[in-house]
Amino acid sequence: MFLCLALFALLTSPVLAADRPKVGLVLSGGGAKGLAHVGVLRVLEEMNVPVDFVVGTSAGSAVGALYASGMSVEDIEQRFIELDWLSSFRDDPGRVYKPVRRKQEEARFPLTPGVGLRADGLHVGGGIISGQNLGFILNELTRSAALVQDFDHLPIPFRAVATDLETGGEVVIGDGNLAEAIRASMSIPGVYAPVERGGRLLVDGGVANNLPVSVAREMGADVVIAVDITDPLMETEELREAFSVVGQLTTVMTRRNTDQQLESLTDQDILIRPDLQGYTSSDFYDAPVLYELGATGARAHAVELHPLSVERPDWVAFKARLSSRTLSAGPIARIEIDQRGNLSQDFLLQRIHQEVGDELNVAVLEADLKLIYGLGYYETVSYSLSPSPNGTVLTIRVREKNWGPNYLSFGLNYEDNFEGDTRFNIASSLRMTELNELGAEWQTGIQLGTEPWVRTQWYQPLDYGYQRFLAVGADYSRESFSLYDNTGLRIADVDVTFRHADLSLGMELGGNAELRLKYARGYATIDEQVGQPIAESGSIHQGGFSLQMLHDSLDDAFYPRHGAFAGIRGKIEREGLGSDRHFDSVTAMLLGTGSWRGFNLTGMLYGETVTGGEPGVENAVRLGGFRQLSAYAPGEITGDNGLMAAVYARQTFGGPLIPWFAGLGFEAGNAWESLEDASWGRSVRSWSVFAGVDTFLGPVQLATAYSNKDDWATYLNIGFSFTRLFY
Repeated sequence: MFLCLALFALLTSPVLAADRPKVGLVLSGGGAKGLAHVGVLRVLEEMNVPVDFVVGTSAGSAVGALYASGMSVEDIEQRFIELDWLSSFRDDPGRVYKPVRRKQEEARFPLTPGVGLRADGLHVGGGIISGQNLGFILNELTRSAALVQDFDHLPIPFRAVATDLETGGEVVIGDGNLAEAIRASMSIPGVYAPVERGGRLLVDGGVANNLPVSVAREMGADVVIAVDITDPLMETEELREAFSVVGQLTTVMTRRNTDQQLESLTDQDILIRPDLQGYTSSDFYDAPVLYELGATGARAHAVELHPLSVERPDWVAFKARLSSRTLSAGPIARIEIDQRGNLSQDFLLQRIHQEVGDELNVAVLEADLKLIYGLGYYETVSYSLSPSPNGTVLTIRVREKNWGPNYLSFGLNYEDNFEGDTRFNIASSLRMTELNELGAEWQTGIQLGTEPWVRTQWYQPLDYGYQRFLAVGADYSRESFSLYDNTGLRIADVDVTFRHADLSLGMELGGNAELRLKYARGYATIDEQVGQPIAESGSIHQGGFSLQMLHDSLDDAFYPRHGAFAGIRGKIEREGLGSDRHFDSVTAMLLGTGSWRGFNLTGMLYGETVTGGEPGVENAVRLGGFRQLSAYAPGEITGDNGLMAAVYARQTFGGPLIPWFAGLGFEAGNAWESLEDASWGRSVRSWSVFAGVDTFLGPVQLATAYSNKDDWATYLNIGFSFTRLFY
């Protein structure tokens, strides 16, 4: 008995560093379930088991790369808990990074499905997601290893496994940019666009080798700790829907190559399979639970793992080696541009504020890259660092959209007050870009429905930085509205058609503001009047100047949660400028939104006033309709001058994928023939209750409103934008 106990103690005691076998940690892919790998790492550290090589596929490559680069398990856990996972599945860095003209466009054309139009037909991208935000996230997570070009020089030698999209063969990545290697390894085909590397298109490594035990052997591992989170195959009774069938086909591929790797395991190797039943590859917000399930799975193999643990001094030395390899970029010696396309390199350099000779300012650099991406020309905009004899080289890498440079976008808006006033419009736009090295664009949009509209515009930057620009355009639109008397009785229905050509000279004032001087010439035609005549039929010539200044930092055109909008426009029309009218007017709008005690609060002030002259009915202020004094019909509040103030309180419910909201609103205002008539006592008020769900076309909302004149209105609205009052 004594001999048995002695033998067991000898076999399970920590080994000396000189005698211990080389340990290779192999982490498989599995989406969000890869968070279980972090729990396995925690147990290895609790047991003082050092790792000599790390190999990962897809999610396993992300976890493995962070550990191999020297990040502590505690930091990995916290980073993943705090990570905005939804942003990694979106390319848009945020509306705040788009120029003002893009923000105006998206209010009418919010749907940009990644469809390009060229002479040879329609084209789409290589994936639903380009991976722009994912690239920023990975750059941030791997910043300490940004200068490492050979992954053998990481604190723990590392390999990421990807798949060659052309051949289907395994690609083992052991050098280059660490963030790019992870990005390639986890590019799910059809979801993320492939990564171009060395002339090859790379996608998720799970297609070729989801549990790369063979790679760890080639690196020199004597013992492999393999963590397999590959999905099991579903039973026949589970394969009843299209999504389950597609998922099964994907699992068949990964399961088959995983089983081949499992057959190569020996008795010395350790296979850990955490029990993740009930969890899917999209459960990223269950990180703490997945950590514990991974840790539980590893502890179940504690007896097998114990012989790999080392004495305390050797473990301290191992941990010191991990923590001492953090690298600093130091001063930037040179900035290089890696791009293909028609735009000049100066187009990009003028947008980069990182100075040569200064330390890398990651926050400023990423903000600059997001602004470049917000222009809409590029599939991805990224950066990498590399060492040189003179210091660190910063490379800005842009990849143009392979479905461009001409892009289609779409829009839809619908408003029905259930009293016979229904407005339905569908819209489409073609934007042609990169028409010269300064970045000229030509955009044509058309809207069909109850409010037809067509506009074409040439946008010509006057410098590489877009600080100054020239715009030439022409448009056609038709509006139908009703006029009401003082008692609320409809007295006329009017159709007015507008045709204009315009020339603008403008200046961008930072990323969120713009100043624009415009001369417009055209005419308005009163086509049809039903009821009481309110104007002479025929054409009314229009011609005049307007000066407009805008600030728009709202985070969303339709459902803003923070930010502000401020706009002011002065307009003059004169006979000498081609107009039949002689008047001056000022239009202003101020809107702010933010959070307070769990509620989203939005406040708005709007005003339009004639400061001199007679504007005519075609220039009248028209209020009424959804969120424009909601209890009143569209156009029911009409006059030469108008004022409105509104406040809305809203709360969001549901999960991050399909949020819905409900709230209350209050609006007050009116329209008067003279602003001197404006007073609180002569204003009308509207209280509303609304609820809806946010969609890719904008919020779908159902609202009920009640006025201080005992009027009720109910609305179904799709695609409402707060800023449409100003535009």
